[in-house]
Amino acid sequence: MLVRDVMTREAMTVAPETSAAALAALFAERGISGVPVVDAAGKLLGMVTEGDLTRRLAAEGEAPRGWFRRLLESATQQAEHYARSHGRTARDLMSTAIVSTTEDARISEAAALLESRNVRRLPVLRGGQLVGILSRADLMRAVLAPPEAAATAATDREIHQRLRDAMAQQPWADSYLIFVDVSGAVVTFHGFTRGEEIGRGLRVLAEGIPGVKAVKLDLAPRPAFVLD
Repeated sequence: MLVRDVMTREAMTVAPETSAAALAALFAERGISGVPVVDAAGKLLGMVTEGDLTRRLAAEGEAPRGWFRRLLESATQQAEHYARSHGRTARDLMSTAIVSTTEDARISEAAALLESRNVRRLPVLRGGQLVGILSRADLMRAVLAPPEAAATAATDREIHQRLRDAMAQQPWADSYLIFVDVSGAVVTFHGFTRGEEIGRGLRVLAEGIPGVKAVKLDLAPRPAFVLD
């Protein structure tokens, strides 16, 4: 599944001249926590969030920065902090360090980006132009969406090979201690394992193989004489 399949296409945007008060009203009315800032041509300039507005509000009671803090930061960093914490429009409040994705990116790649960068939404760009937004809520739709139907049902042999290939990529899978049987698209794991967690991981791994109807575990604790 690709980003284009679940992204929000009609994304709310604001102009760089939008005031802080208008942004606060927009967030409250629409129940959103962030919005892209675009120019007249639709080019993405930045993102402004509730956190940016909160920073501005907190700055009203913020004590002047001490000499040691000023020593550690360059003049440009200090100026940027002041502008973002005291700005009156989206142009000054927004973050320009944009984490984005494209329509053709895989959902798994976009999800990993959201997680690693700890952001709640990704602008979706096409040639620098904003064409949508991918939020964590959009990803939930991808989780709930039924798996894509295969053009033809996978055979037991194909399922077996895909599963063995998938196990080979997971260092925890105990591939050399486990025998996999596939019959009628039902996967059964036989053999020894280091713990219930391994069995759980194997079940999830098998359930992710297209065509698998059910998974059974016939696993026993690994004998003491088997070395890592």
